Amino acid sequence: DLRLFMKIAVTTENGTVFQHFGKTKAFTLYTAQDGAITEKTLLDAGEAGHSALATLLAENSVDVLICGGIGAGAKEALKSCGIQLVAGASGDVDAAVK
Repeated sequence: DLRLFMKIAVTTENGTVFQHFGKTKAFTLYTAQDGAITEKTLLDAGEAGHSALATLLAENSVDVLICGGIGAGAKEALKSCGIQLVAGASGDVDAAVK
């Protein structure tokens, strides 16, 4: 247990949890250490879709994804990248992370 921090990504649109993972244009990335948020940045997903988004998150060392809706294919892509999923979230991105 050498790694005491984790990276959390939230599908984001205008500061709220975006409801369609495969069409998200941005993720808010949080670094959490010992239960506290130590860093928050915005990651532009550009035109990447579905499986490319899972790869993008993996390349950014994301451990957990928080999102609204997500399809079976995207769930599998995240699983294959070792990213845990918390689906069904809504509202403010900061509140969803807490």
